[in-house]
Amino acid sequence: MTSYTLSEIAAHLNAEVKGDETVTIHSVATLEKAQAGEISFLANAKYQSQLEGTAASAVLLSPKMAEHYSGNAVVLADPYVGFARVAQLLDTTPKAAEAIHPSAVIDPSAQLGEGVAIGANAVIGANVILGENVQVGAGCVVGQDVIIGSNSILWANVTLYHDVQLGTDCIVHSGTVIGSDGFGYANERGQWIKIPQTGGVRIGNRVEIGACTSIDRGALDHTEIHDGVIIDNQVQLAHNVVVGENTALAGSSTFAGSCTIGKYCIIGGNSAVAGHLSIADGTHVSGGTNVTSVIREPGVYSSATIAMENKLWRRNTVRFRQLDELFQRVKQLEKNVNSDD
Repeated sequence: MTSYTLSEIAAHLNAEVKGDETVTIHSVATLEKAQAGEISFLANAKYQSQLEGTAASAVLLSPKMAEHYSGNAVVLADPYVGFARVAQLLDTTPKAAEAIHPSAVIDPSAQLGEGVAIGANAVIGANVILGENVQVGAGCVVGQDVIIGSNSILWANVTLYHDVQLGTDCIVHSGTVIGSDGFGYANERGQWIKIPQTGGVRIGNRVEIGACTSIDRGALDHTEIHDGVIIDNQVQLAHNVVVGENTALAGSSTFAGSCTIGKYCIIGGNSAVAGHLSIADGTHVSGGTNVTSVIREPGVYSSATIAMENKLWRRNTVRFRQLDELFQRVKQLEKNVNSDD
């Protein structure tokens, strides 16, 4: 088990220690559950009551909070960011693969960088390029002409179709499929005619993609996921979607073909974005929202109704259907009043 002194942790965070710098830390924990040898954090004042009673060996605190704490503290401006960085430092997650398993199937034309690891029963196709220290988990399929940048990780059973490019320092979780065909068809007298999807997928650096997410390849041009994007589990991105830098897409959200999501956006879980529209940089879409028109100005957008008793919901639904009739009646009354004047 790796451990660090508080002075080493403070140096890593560019922070200061209040208390005993020689205390050693081997893991992170919540204020309520922490024990000796663990470090916790306080980022929300509503948990301040747990601070004095914590058994943590140290706590990450803001300067203001540290003034009122008698125990060991690592003091920095943003304790939550500090927690994230310490958690990385103390991370015990095993690698997706160690070395190259003898059951892996690797095409002779594939190029493997130094330190590449490939798990059991993984398949590496023709002309694949894997950068340095790439990890390909057990059962993954990496299709023809795929390029994966250095230090990227595919967890078990990820599938990358042909002509997918993944940048450096990316993480793709189990069950995700990247580069499957977009939903492209023409209709000829009731019969669906498939349109071959000949674009690819281009994913930038430092992108993390959750489990069982689907990212379709482009119909002609590429589907694009730019640097720093984070994507939750079970997200659907259709063909030719473009997602701007450092945007976050929460679980079960869906994005129809050719929509463009700006930079630094947050799209809440179970949201749906219609095709061929754009969302401005810095937009926050609440969970469960249906986006059906272009969003040109950043802000917070919502559309889901709140949960309520079923009888009340049914009554309100009827009233909602009557809104147009009510509008027309009000419009006619206004017209009558204006004509009387």
